[in-house]
Amino acid sequence: MAAQFGCTVLELREFMEKRSHEACQILQEKYSGVGELCKRLKTSPVEGLSGNAADLAERKAFFGANVIPPKPPKSFLRLVWEALQDVTLIILEIAAIVSLGLSFYHPGGDDNEASNEERKYEWIEGVAILVAVIVVVLVTAFNDWSKERQFRGLQNKIEGDHKISVLRNNEVMPIPVTDIVVGDICLIKYGDLMPTDGVVIQSNDLKIDESALTGESDHIKKGEDTDPMLLSGTHVMEGSGRMVVTAVGVNSQAGIIFTLLGATAEADDDKDKNKDKKETKTDAAEAGAELEEVRTAPDKEKKKEDGGSHKKEQSVLQAKLTKLAIQIGYAGMTIAILTVIILILRFCITTFAVEGKAWDITYLQNFVKYFIIGVTVLVVAVPEGLPLAVTLSLAYAVKKMMFDNNLVRHLDACETMGNATAICSDKTGTLTTNRMTVVQSYIADKHNKETPKFADLPKNAGELIVQCASINSGYTSKVVKGEGDLPMQLGNKTECALLGFVLGLGQSYEAIREQNPESSFAHMYTFILNKSGDAVPFSKQEQDRLVHDVIEPMAMDGLRTICLAYKDLSTNSAAANNVQKLSGEPDWEDEDSMLQGLTCVCITGIEDPVRPEVPDAIRRCQRAGITVRMVTGDNINTARSIAGKCGILKPGDDFYVLEGKEFNRRIRDETGEVSQQLFDKVWPKLRVLARSQPQDKYTLVKHMIESKVSEAREVIAVTGDGTNDAPALKKADVGFAMGIQGTDVAKEASDIILTDDNFTSIVKAVMWGRNVYDSIAKFLQFQLTVNVVAVVLAFVGACAVNDSPLKAVQMLWVNLIMDTLASLALATEPPTEELLNRKPYGRTKPLISRTMMKNILGHSVYQLLVVFFLLFYGERLLDVDSGRNADIHEGPTQHFTSIFNTFVMMTLFNEINARKIHDQRNIFQGLFSNPIFYCIWLGTFASQVIIVQFGGRAFSTAGLEIDQWIWCLFFGVGGMLWGQVVTSIPTSKLPEAMAYGSEPPAEMDALDENAENGGEQSGGDLKRGQILWIRGLTRLQTQIRVVQAFQNHRDNLSGSRSTLQSRSGTRGSLSATKRSDEGAASLITPAALL
Repeated sequence: MAAQFGCTVLELREFMEKRSHEACQILQEKYSGVGELCKRLKTSPVEGLSGNAADLAERKAFFGANVIPPKPPKSFLRLVWEALQDVTLIILEIAAIVSLGLSFYHPGGDDNEASNEERKYEWIEGVAILVAVIVVVLVTAFNDWSKERQFRGLQNKIEGDHKISVLRNNEVMPIPVTDIVVGDICLIKYGDLMPTDGVVIQSNDLKIDESALTGESDHIKKGEDTDPMLLSGTHVMEGSGRMVVTAVGVNSQAGIIFTLLGATAEADDDKDKNKDKKETKTDAAEAGAELEEVRTAPDKEKKKEDGGSHKKEQSVLQAKLTKLAIQIGYAGMTIAILTVIILILRFCITTFAVEGKAWDITYLQNFVKYFIIGVTVLVVAVPEGLPLAVTLSLAYAVKKMMFDNNLVRHLDACETMGNATAICSDKTGTLTTNRMTVVQSYIADKHNKETPKFADLPKNAGELIVQCASINSGYTSKVVKGEGDLPMQLGNKTECALLGFVLGLGQSYEAIREQNPESSFAHMYTFILNKSGDAVPFSKQEQDRLVHDVIEPMAMDGLRTICLAYKDLSTNSAAANNVQKLSGEPDWEDEDSMLQGLTCVCITGIEDPVRPEVPDAIRRCQRAGITVRMVTGDNINTARSIAGKCGILKPGDDFYVLEGKEFNRRIRDETGEVSQQLFDKVWPKLRVLARSQPQDKYTLVKHMIESKVSEAREVIAVTGDGTNDAPALKKADVGFAMGIQGTDVAKEASDIILTDDNFTSIVKAVMWGRNVYDSIAKFLQFQLTVNVVAVVLAFVGACAVNDSPLKAVQMLWVNLIMDTLASLALATEPPTEELLNRKPYGRTKPLISRTMMKNILGHSVYQLLVVFFLLFYGERLLDVDSGRNADIHEGPTQHFTSIFNTFVMMTLFNEINARKIHDQRNIFQGLFSNPIFYCIWLGTFASQVIIVQFGGRAFSTAGLEIDQWIWCLFFGVGGMLWGQVVTSIPTSKLPEAMAYGSEPPAEMDALDENAENGGEQSGGDLKRGQILWIRGLTRLQTQIRVVQAFQNHRDNLSGSRSTLQSRSGTRGSLSATKRSDEGAASLITPAALL
């Protein structure tokens, strides 16, 4: 088969390792050029592969498929083992085993029959604790396993949607990148992420960013005679071209390095030949994205040392939660140690000092039980359910947001979006329909308000217009027949508008393209035509008149003005519009020279209507306290008109509408640097930034984030679609990339991809973000109430009655209620429009608000009063024997069972209270809209009944009578009534000091990095104990990483469109097409013509 193809896999791998002139030399000497290489690969550079299924299968069998099998997922047993590594669970397991062992040790000398009878059941508690630990471990492992499976499924979906255009059987067709084979002819363009290795066949100003592989930040110019090698994982930054695929999958350069890094299933197979191969799909483009993280890691570390990086890995909420969890852990440890010490001291003083008994080995059982109580207090105090609530809430939101056209790439972007205070939005396609149509034109000194007839135009002018529009647009842009009356626009929408204009003139752009095939172009980059269609000088006075009479009126109508221009290059004597006489090949790299002396053919006014749903969406944002700003490359008059239609600007508003130049003039000092002080005078009133460059957007985002003008600090969301938008998208707290018009580079830099490019989808993301934040706040309010009551009860019980009213197994059950079950119940509440009726929290909003603290303390006081009343006076109320001061070996009592049952009932009914965190009266509103909540609540209630009535010694419970159950339920329901009393307390009257967590902890980044490094100290500032607290007492960072690990190998959706073309026709005709990434700046306006 090697002879059939003329190249082996190893040969091509070695060839693709060459660079620059060496590669050109080998290509010529060994293969006699790229044409001969194509022949060896049995492909045609013009027509591509035949597309025959047998041929494609044969190529995959010989050269390999374009997949890089990732590492196999962790098995369920592996996740169980990792869950067992929790420090507190290990301590509890050891204590339970010791307790179990001592329960079987019965020394002689004790003839008390009752005592012997009780000791028969001592083993039950040790076993029950072990079973409870196993349940906790299995639940944790199952949650991790289900999240892993969910995100791998999401990853596979995204990979399947990523496509690239190839040439097969002389037809351009988009195919999934996993279907690419060696020999395919790929059409590459600006913004693409290279999915394979290949050799350039034809290029137009093709420049590649190879930093993902080489670390070199400069863009590399590619061409047949300069450097023909294109490598997987690199980005197309400028131009377009064609390449023949030479290596795919693990044989590509990115695949080879990925294998060496041990990040593939193949690498695992090399280490362990007995492992089964996992068949999972990915593509070479993912390797580049992952490899870029590996390659740029040293640079990132350097930036961290300089303090210049903007760390997005840990969101504001995560940082606050991590700090809270650590502080709770410290408090829990302190109380747990005090509880154990007090229990042991009381026992020793009572037994040995007061009663004067001698030491007996059986007393060791008491010490172990006290130790178990202390560890259990610690287990209850540590908020292990907090990371689970965060993860479940985020995962639930991510899944649901997909149906709202939000494809979330980074989980923390969900809750961050809920805190957004400002949205900097593009105009084209986001606020507008991105269905562009030429509705006005200025041709040969005539302003047409509708499409003219071709016969009415001067012949020369009509032909030039058709040629400019047809040749000057990307050949991937087409206007085809749609399902309805409207034609379908494929590709760049501005180019499609011009092509539609050609069709409206009754001409065929396809015929012009057939006469001037793309392969004949060398490059693609101002006199004006008079009434006769002849070129005449375009004076400064005439330019000003045209701007005033044509451009500005079009812009005031909300139209984008696009100018079509050209220049003939000739070696003959100078013509009227020939500004340079050529003696040879022109210097295509001298862009300034090439753009001088162009001839304006016509000016078109393109209408891009505002999406009908956008004005209402912006009103909803404004009602929610979010400021919407438009950042566009369009004319300032066009931008102002669209902003007015959207509702961003309203009559009488005292807001700024600035052009990029004026914006920079106002914010920069005399040295040319951006001054934060000057910037803070501009941005609060800025609503529209027109004629902006991508750097302007980055500057706006960066300094708004750093500004301290607003009390709550700004949280910024940004939309972008072009490669040059990537820095702003990455800098923003939440970056939205366009799923249809966005380039692969923009998507890779983003946090969320809008699959419909629609602004209303951003509003839905705000709702989901606020819902996530509120869900976590609800759980936090609920859990802290349980924590306070359970810990205080255990401590006071140890001091007052020499025992904890809640036994170890009972506290583990309470821990399960408030962790896993409450996480599921409270983290899955659906969002409502009510979420948009309040202001955003911002960056400095307290994690625990005064309202939440009021509820936590209010309900804690109620529950503690009830429990202490039952502890000291319950036997009289319930008419049962007292369980106080009972021997530790005695069986369960109805007294202490009633305390346990009442506590659980109050906890369950308080879970309903916790659904509302903003002082809402109606706590039942929306209760039945979340079946997960009420099913879990009813299931927990039923389990509690079973535990109380039939738990016996395993759960330290004695069955209750009906009247005792009524009292338990009465106290539980009373908590809901008490909640109404707490709600009546005006929050505004409470001191500000009651709020907690208003500032995100600055030290958490350092702690997190040390945790990742296995607890290594950094500069001696951090103790290993702090790292162990992060690892053992909270799983917040671990939980987030678990779900993010399966997004790292994700590729971005297809749909990137070329917005920067550079070509020239075979006749030497030049057409100006350069524009900004957003596609909003005009090609070359007459005001810029010379």
